[in-house]
Amino acid sequence: MRYIGAFLRFWYDFIVGDDWVIALGVLIALGLTALIADRGVTAWWVMPVAVIALLATSLRRALRESSSDRAERPEP
Repeated sequence: MRYIGAFLRFWYDFIVGDDWVIALGVLIALGLTALIADRGVTAWWVMPVAVIALLATSLRRALRESSSDRAERPEP
């Protein structure tokens, strides 16, 4: 049983990593791509748009956290 738990923890850490929001966004984008393609519409454009949107969201969050960290630390 210990090996199964370690195996599942590895895959969770590998897929989700540090940011669960990005992992969820990728899953949603893949699902949306599948739904659009299933209807017979060209869906190649969904993933590039999702990557750009997720990257922008991730960078915005990182910059916001970075600026709040600098505001909390006093300058020497």
